[in-house]
Amino acid sequence: MSAFQNGVTASSLSGVCWVKSSASNPAGGDCVRFAELPNGEVAMSNSRFPDGPALVFTRSEIAALLIGARQGEFDNMAV
Repeated sequence: MSAFQNGVTASSLSGVCWVKSSASNPAGGDCVRFAELPNGEVAMSNSRFPDGPALVFTRSEIAALLIGARQGEFDNMAV
């Protein structure tokens, strides 16, 4: 299994399937996307900047993020 570094160019992650939320809106700039990496980690990037950096997280880090979001821990950040 390969290790992926934070800040790797998103476009260099060949062979991954990027997934965007149906709430994503390119006109409004809401373009966060995720991809499962071959080693089981998860990359996150801004689809408007495919040559920009991707942040790489472990599955447990993504799980913690999703649980926190579901529990409303980030609701005060909503616009």
